[in-house]
Amino acid sequence: MSKLTLEQEALRRRTFAIIAHPDAGKTTLTEHILLSGGAIRAAGAVRARGENRRTQSDWMKIEKERGISVSASVMTFEHDGKMFNLLDTPGHEDFSEDTYRTLTAADCAIMVLDAAKGIEPQTLKLFEVCRLRDIPIITFINKLDREAQDPMALLDEIASRLQLDPAPIWWPAESGNRLRGMVEMGTGRFQPYTKKPSGAAEDPGHPEALPLADAARYFEAGEHEALMEAQELVEAGYPSFDRQSFLEGHMTPVLWGSALRHFGIDELLAAIGEWAPPPKVMPARKEAPPETRNAPAPVELTVQPGSTEVTGFVFKVQANMDPNHRDRIAMFRMASGSFKRGMKLKVQNTGKQLSVNAPIMFFASDRELADDAFAGDVIGIPNHGVLRVGDSLSESGLIRFAGLPNFAPEILQRVRVKDPLKAKHLKKALDGLAEEGVTQLFRPEIGADFIVGAVGQLQFEVMADRLGEEYGLEVIFEHSPYAEARWIMPTEGGDKADVEDFMSKYRGQMARDIDQAPVFLAKSSWETGYVMERFPKVTFTKTKERG
Repeated sequence: MSKLTLEQEALRRRTFAIIAHPDAGKTTLTEHILLSGGAIRAAGAVRARGENRRTQSDWMKIEKERGISVSASVMTFEHDGKMFNLLDTPGHEDFSEDTYRTLTAADCAIMVLDAAKGIEPQTLKLFEVCRLRDIPIITFINKLDREAQDPMALLDEIASRLQLDPAPIWWPAESGNRLRGMVEMGTGRFQPYTKKPSGAAEDPGHPEALPLADAARYFEAGEHEALMEAQELVEAGYPSFDRQSFLEGHMTPVLWGSALRHFGIDELLAAIGEWAPPPKVMPARKEAPPETRNAPAPVELTVQPGSTEVTGFVFKVQANMDPNHRDRIAMFRMASGSFKRGMKLKVQNTGKQLSVNAPIMFFASDRELADDAFAGDVIGIPNHGVLRVGDSLSESGLIRFAGLPNFAPEILQRVRVKDPLKAKHLKKALDGLAEEGVTQLFRPEIGADFIVGAVGQLQFEVMADRLGEEYGLEVIFEHSPYAEARWIMPTEGGDKADVEDFMSKYRGQMARDIDQAPVFLAKSSWETGYVMERFPKVTFTKTKERG
């Protein structure tokens, strides 16, 4: 039993996501943060050979084969008196929807930049998502062990492209083969860097930090003086770190290092513990479940992390993390309260009650039973189809958080199974993957084919791989006649009759999504524009709120 109050427990939580362009070293950084936090004993190289060392956060077969993350994962660990909930997100743009949903559960983001490449297109997209959600950002410039851009050029890029004030916390002394270490702004503390000898199996570790004035032995001629000059210049030329400005989204503290060489990681973890915000106050509505007789009108409210009622929302559903047990886990981000194992929670949008008897704390695909949890924590709730992405749970069943968005897919394909006798199994498997948010599933009103929607081609490859691996189904994806999908509903002032009139005229192009919402499948963007003009009382939307 915790002796701390609900407010004190919430204040020691740090729930953060790691965002980056593919290949910026995000998954390697995740491993080394876990290593620094004492959560694992050896970090697995992302592209290591053999089965003995694999990354903790990439647990799917396709992730291990390709060395990329295609599914968000959650890892919880305790360090220095604080509880850290680390959300590792896919960097690949084809999985941006999964990343977006995961960011709804984060209070802070670690933006990882490649020191040689700076801000890349996917970093920019993910940053925009953080800005939409007012998520404060800590910047970690990675891969200093390779040749890098000029540090000032990198900071100028952050300032000009992201409209953020960079506040350097450390400053690197060179990069690549000439990397000597880094100095801390304000204190003048120098952290030396030790190169890994060629052929060595293990990293030698880096020496203890010491005052820069006493660190001449780590430099070659002229380098020591150059770094002391650079330190003075940087301290005079860049703003010092202001936590309030950081929390408001105007400033980003900038740290440097090499995740692969475990350099700068302890400093990053200390910065997250000290500066990342605890769980925030969340806007919500008090609303009776649908079909409640004489239900009062919804009331807008805010949920404080220290409130006594257990509340939260499901931001992700993951099936078959353990293929032997055909499990299905809902990842539940707590917004308030003190959760105890065995507690009963109600789903707001269905009114169903669940007894949560086997809640899970995640460690990527490893897990252990959670006896208690507090605001900011992410727990797994095993269930068989009761919980879906966007569901709000609470003890009263009356608290509803904003739903999570579904975005219109960019590619639509038909899917069929090679063995016609397994058609029923295909329907069940596609439903499961669509509920997870791996892809979107549309069932045409006329015809038996399933239409699958995705943001990018890699999603179809992941889907085919998982259908084969987890469900034993060999599938074929075929070109579909449709180019766009749009959810339809009456405009303000319109009514259901307008939508029904449209659906009767375009019945051959109507489908239903997994929530049974009507979807218009257009053959081209021109056709979408044409029907929007012809039916002004019908709204055609690119996004739909789930939950």
